[in-house]
Amino acid sequence: MRIRHLAWCFAAAAVMALAPAASTQTPSPGAAADPLRVFASNGVKSVMESLVPEHEKRAGRAVAVTFGTSASIRQAIAAGESFDVAVLTTEVLEELRKAEHIAAGSSVVIGRSGIGVGVRSGAARPGIATPEAMKRTLLGAKSVTYAADGASRVHIERMLETLGITEAMKPKSVLEQGSVRATARVARGEVEIVLTLVSEILPVSGIELVGPLPAAFQSYVSFSAGVSARTRDASAAKALIDALVSSRVDEVFSTRGIERR
Repeated sequence: MRIRHLAWCFAAAAVMALAPAASTQTPSPGAAADPLRVFASNGVKSVMESLVPEHEKRAGRAVAVTFGTSASIRQAIAAGESFDVAVLTTEVLEELRKAEHIAAGSSVVIGRSGIGVGVRSGAARPGIATPEAMKRTLLGAKSVTYAADGASRVHIERMLETLGITEAMKPKSVLEQGSVRATARVARGEVEIVLTLVSEILPVSGIELVGPLPAAFQSYVSFSAGVSARTRDASAAKALIDALVSSRVDEVFSTRGIERR
Protein backbone atom coordinates (compact mmCIF):
# COMPACT_ATOMS: atom_id res chain seq x y z
CA MET A 1 0.00 0.00 0.00
CA ARG A 2 1.31 3.44 -0.90
CA ILE A 3 1.00 5.72 2.08
CA ARG A 4 0.63 9.44 2.60
CA HIS A 5 2.58 11.55 5.05
CA LEU A 6 0.73 14.83 5.51
CA ALA A 7 2.29 18.12 6.54
CA TRP A 8 1.47 19.74 9.90
CA CYS A 9 -0.60 22.45 8.25
CA PHE A 10 -3.06 20.12 6.51
CA ALA A 11 -5.34 19.71 9.52
CA ALA A 12 -5.63 23.43 10.11
CA ALA A 13 -6.59 24.06 6.50
CA ALA A 14 -9.16 21.25 6.42
CA VAL A 15 -11.19 21.90 9.56
CA MET A 16 -12.08 25.58 9.59
CA ALA A 17 -15.78 24.86 10.09
CA LEU A 18 -15.47 21.50 11.90
CA ALA A 19 -17.37 20.03 8.97
CA PRO A 20 -15.78 16.61 8.27
CA ALA A 21 -13.92 16.38 11.56
CA ALA A 22 -16.88 16.52 13.88
CA SER A 23 -20.02 14.54 14.56
CA THR A 24 -23.04 15.65 16.54
CA GLN A 25 -24.90 13.75 19.23
CA THR A 26 -28.66 14.28 18.89
CA PRO A 27 -30.47 15.30 22.07
CA SER A 28 -32.78 12.76 23.69
CA PRO A 29 -36.41 12.80 22.52
CA GLY A 30 -38.59 14.93 24.75
CA ALA A 31 -35.73 17.07 26.07
CA ALA A 32 -36.03 20.85 26.23
CA ALA A 33 -36.24 22.60 22.85
CA ASP A 34 -33.33 24.97 23.48
CA PRO A 35 -30.30 22.67 23.93
CA LEU A 36 -27.14 23.37 25.87
CA ARG A 37 -24.45 23.55 23.21
CA VAL A 38 -21.26 21.61 23.89
CA PHE A 39 -18.00 21.25 21.97
CA ALA A 40 -16.11 18.11 22.98
CA SER A 41 -12.86 16.44 21.98
CA ASN A 42 -12.92 13.04 20.30
CA GLY A 43 -10.90 11.85 23.29
CA VAL A 44 -13.97 12.15 25.55
CA LYS A 45 -16.56 11.11 22.95
CA SER A 46 -17.46 7.79 24.53
CA VAL A 47 -17.76 9.32 28.01
CA MET A 48 -19.99 12.14 26.79
CA GLU A 49 -22.22 9.80 24.81
CA SER A 50 -22.67 7.72 27.95
CA LEU A 51 -23.28 10.54 30.44
CA VAL A 52 -25.25 13.11 28.46
CA PRO A 53 -28.56 11.20 28.24
CA GLU A 54 -28.64 10.71 32.01
CA HIS A 55 -27.79 14.37 32.58
CA GLU A 56 -30.59 15.42 30.25
CA LYS A 57 -33.06 13.42 32.34
CA ARG A 58 -31.78 14.86 35.61
CA ALA A 59 -31.55 18.46 34.40
CA GLY A 60 -34.57 18.48 32.11
CA ARG A 61 -32.48 20.19 29.46
CA ALA A 62 -31.37 18.94 26.07
CA VAL A 63 -27.62 18.80 25.41
CA ALA A 64 -26.29 18.97 21.84
CA VAL A 65 -22.68 17.79 21.60
CA THR A 66 -20.42 18.42 18.61
CA PHE A 67 -17.28 16.27 18.55
CA GLY A 68 -13.99 16.95 16.82
CA THR A 69 -10.28 17.32 17.52
CA SER A 70 -9.41 19.93 20.13
CA ALA A 71 -7.41 21.75 17.44
CA SER A 72 -10.37 22.00 15.04
CA ILE A 73 -12.74 23.05 17.83
CA ARG A 74 -10.31 25.76 18.94
CA GLN A 75 -10.41 27.17 15.42
CA ALA A 76 -14.21 27.07 15.32
CA ILE A 77 -14.49 28.90 18.65
CA ALA A 78 -11.90 31.48 17.60
CA ALA A 79 -13.93 32.01 14.41
CA GLY A 80 -17.01 32.88 16.46
CA GLU A 81 -18.96 29.62 16.78
CA SER A 82 -21.32 29.85 19.75
CA PHE A 83 -21.32 27.28 22.55
CA ASP A 84 -22.04 26.92 26.26
CA VAL A 85 -19.50 24.31 27.40
CA ALA A 86 -16.20 23.09 25.97
CA VAL A 87 -14.58 19.78 26.96
CA LEU A 88 -11.14 19.79 25.35
CA THR A 89 -7.51 19.08 26.07
CA THR A 90 -6.40 21.11 29.06
CA GLU A 91 -3.79 22.87 26.95
CA VAL A 92 -6.30 24.04 24.33
CA LEU A 93 -8.88 25.05 26.94
CA GLU A 94 -6.25 27.18 28.67
CA GLU A 95 -5.44 28.88 25.36
CA LEU A 96 -9.14 29.65 24.90
CA ARG A 97 -9.36 31.00 28.46
CA LYS A 98 -6.44 33.34 27.82
CA ALA A 99 -8.20 34.51 24.66
CA GLU A 100 -11.30 35.18 26.81
CA HIS A 101 -13.47 32.57 25.08
CA ILE A 102 -13.73 30.56 28.33
CA ALA A 103 -15.02 32.21 31.50
CA ALA A 104 -12.32 32.86 34.07
CA GLY A 105 -12.42 30.45 36.99
CA SER A 106 -14.70 27.94 35.24
CA SER A 107 -12.09 25.43 33.98
CA VAL A 108 -11.93 22.05 35.70
CA VAL A 109 -9.70 19.07 34.89
CA ILE A 110 -11.87 15.99 34.34
CA GLY A 111 -9.26 13.31 33.61
CA ARG A 112 -6.44 12.11 31.40
CA SER A 113 -5.79 9.36 28.86
CA GLY A 114 -2.58 7.65 27.84
CA ILE A 115 -1.56 6.61 24.33
CA GLY A 116 -2.27 3.09 23.16
CA VAL A 117 -1.89 0.72 20.24
CA GLY A 118 -4.88 -0.67 18.40
CA VAL A 119 -5.34 -3.34 15.73
CA ARG A 120 -8.29 -4.71 13.79
CA SER A 121 -10.47 -7.08 15.81
CA GLY A 122 -9.25 -10.64 15.42
CA ALA A 123 -5.81 -9.64 14.15
CA ALA A 124 -2.65 -10.97 15.79
CA ARG A 125 -1.69 -8.89 18.79
CA PRO A 126 1.85 -7.54 18.29
CA GLY A 127 4.41 -7.24 21.06
CA ILE A 128 4.61 -3.74 22.54
CA ALA A 129 5.63 -4.31 26.17
CA THR A 130 9.17 -2.96 25.85
CA PRO A 131 10.86 -0.31 23.69
CA GLU A 132 12.61 -3.09 21.74
CA ALA A 133 9.34 -4.92 21.12
CA MET A 134 7.63 -1.68 20.10
CA LYS A 135 10.41 -0.94 17.62
CA ARG A 136 10.16 -4.41 16.06
CA THR A 137 6.39 -4.11 15.78
CA LEU A 138 6.49 -0.72 14.11
CA LEU A 139 9.23 -1.68 11.67
CA GLY A 140 7.46 -4.93 10.87
CA ALA A 141 4.06 -3.34 10.27
CA LYS A 142 2.94 -2.72 6.71
CA SER A 143 1.21 0.51 7.73
CA VAL A 144 0.58 2.66 10.80
CA THR A 145 -1.87 5.51 11.27
CA TYR A 146 -2.38 8.33 13.76
CA ALA A 147 -4.10 11.72 13.76
CA ALA A 148 -2.26 14.56 12.08
CA ASP A 149 -4.15 17.06 14.21
CA GLY A 150 -4.40 14.92 17.35
CA ALA A 151 -3.03 15.84 20.77
CA SER A 152 -1.01 12.61 20.88
CA ARG A 153 0.90 13.26 17.64
CA VAL A 154 3.82 15.07 19.25
CA HIS A 155 4.32 12.21 21.72
CA ILE A 156 4.10 9.54 19.03
CA GLU A 157 6.65 11.26 16.83
CA ARG A 158 8.94 11.80 19.79
CA MET A 159 8.83 8.03 20.38
CA LEU A 160 9.74 7.34 16.74
CA GLU A 161 12.64 9.75 17.01
CA THR A 162 13.88 8.16 20.23
CA LEU A 163 13.70 4.71 18.61
CA GLY A 164 15.67 6.04 15.64
CA ILE A 165 13.01 5.01 13.11
CA THR A 166 11.51 8.32 12.01
CA GLU A 167 12.72 8.03 8.42
CA ALA A 168 11.92 4.32 8.21
CA MET A 169 8.32 4.98 9.28
CA LYS A 170 7.57 7.83 6.86
CA PRO A 171 6.66 5.67 3.84
CA LYS A 172 4.31 3.48 5.91
CA SER A 173 2.69 6.22 8.03
CA VAL A 174 -0.86 7.36 7.25
CA LEU A 175 -1.63 10.65 8.97
CA GLU A 176 -5.37 11.15 9.16
CA GLN A 177 -7.61 14.07 10.02
CA GLY A 178 -8.69 13.06 13.53
CA SER A 179 -8.65 9.79 15.42
CA VAL A 180 -12.12 8.82 14.17
CA ARG A 181 -10.83 8.50 10.62
CA ALA A 182 -7.61 6.85 11.76
CA THR A 183 -9.36 4.12 13.77
CA ALA A 184 -11.93 3.61 11.00
CA ARG A 185 -9.16 2.77 8.54
CA VAL A 186 -7.86 0.08 10.85
CA ALA A 187 -11.37 -1.29 11.45
CA ARG A 188 -11.81 -1.58 7.67
CA GLY A 189 -8.48 -3.38 7.31
CA GLU A 190 -6.89 -0.61 5.25
CA VAL A 191 -4.16 0.10 7.82
CA GLU A 192 -2.56 -2.38 10.21
CA ILE A 193 -1.95 -0.37 13.41
CA VAL A 194 -3.37 2.78 14.97
CA LEU A 195 -1.55 4.87 17.58
CA THR A 196 -3.87 7.16 19.52
CA LEU A 197 -5.35 7.76 22.95
CA VAL A 198 -6.67 4.68 24.75
CA SER A 199 -9.99 6.51 25.14
CA GLU A 200 -10.20 6.79 21.36
CA ILE A 201 -9.54 3.07 20.79
CA LEU A 202 -11.68 1.29 23.39
CA PRO A 203 -15.11 2.45 22.13
CA VAL A 204 -14.50 1.71 18.43
CA SER A 205 -16.24 -1.31 16.95
CA GLY A 206 -13.87 -3.44 14.89
CA ILE A 207 -10.78 -2.32 16.83
CA GLU A 208 -9.01 -4.02 19.73
CA LEU A 209 -6.70 -2.32 22.20
CA VAL A 210 -3.37 -4.15 22.28
CA GLY A 211 -2.23 -2.08 25.24
CA PRO A 212 -0.58 1.19 26.24
CA LEU A 213 2.76 2.35 24.89
CA PRO A 214 5.80 1.12 26.84
CA ALA A 215 6.32 3.12 30.03
CA ALA A 216 9.44 4.76 28.58
CA PHE A 217 7.30 6.40 25.87
CA GLN A 218 3.98 6.85 27.61
CA SER A 219 2.54 10.34 27.80
CA TYR A 220 -0.86 11.50 28.95
CA VAL A 221 -3.28 13.98 27.44
CA SER A 222 -5.30 15.84 30.05
CA PHE A 223 -8.89 16.94 29.44
CA SER A 224 -10.68 19.89 31.03
CA ALA A 225 -14.15 21.39 30.86
CA GLY A 226 -14.98 25.09 30.88
CA VAL A 227 -17.94 27.45 30.49
CA SER A 228 -18.18 29.78 27.51
CA ALA A 229 -17.52 33.40 28.39
CA ARG A 230 -20.59 34.27 26.32
CA THR A 231 -23.05 31.59 27.39
CA ARG A 232 -26.57 32.75 28.16
CA ASP A 233 -27.04 30.06 30.79
CA ALA A 234 -23.96 29.78 32.98
CA SER A 235 -25.83 27.85 35.67
CA ALA A 236 -26.85 25.08 33.25
CA ALA A 237 -23.34 24.98 31.82
CA LYS A 238 -21.84 24.67 35.28
CA ALA A 239 -24.35 21.94 36.19
CA LEU A 240 -23.14 19.84 33.28
CA ILE A 241 -19.51 20.30 34.30
CA ASP A 242 -20.37 19.39 37.88
CA ALA A 243 -21.90 16.16 36.56
CA LEU A 244 -18.70 15.37 34.67
CA VAL A 245 -16.44 15.82 37.70
CA SER A 246 -18.71 13.98 40.12
CA SER A 247 -17.15 10.90 41.74
CA ARG A 248 -20.41 9.15 40.93
CA VAL A 249 -19.27 8.76 37.31
CA ASP A 250 -15.64 7.76 37.95
CA GLU A 251 -16.28 4.22 36.70
CA VAL A 252 -17.72 5.52 33.43
CA PHE A 253 -14.46 7.36 32.80
CA SER A 254 -12.17 4.49 33.81
CA THR A 255 -13.93 1.87 31.68
CA ARG A 256 -13.55 4.17 28.69
CA GLY A 257 -9.84 4.74 29.07
CA ILE A 258 -9.78 8.01 31.01
CA GLU A 259 -8.06 8.15 34.37
CA ARG A 260 -9.26 10.46 37.12
CA ARG A 261 -6.71 12.51 39.07
